Amino acid sequence: MAKDDVQTKVTADGLRYRSKASGSPFGTGGVFSAATMSCFKCGKHRPRAQLKTQRILGKSQVVCDPACGQTG
Repeated sequence: MAKDDVQTKVTADGLRYRSKASGSPFGTGGVFSAATMSCFKCGKHRPRAQLKTQRILGKSQVVCDPACGQTG
């Protein structure tokens, strides 16, 4: 299997990629209530409203609420 050689150049303004979409895949970071966090147990990103804190190994961690796998 040979990889395609991708030729990129650094432009005058310092950017290399023109086709990459800007922004985060997790939404806007400006509104705290719209932010997502990952569950400590399953690792899925969920809105903060769907998470709860639970003491695991002596520290408070965020986990899915009610339980991992039961939320859509």
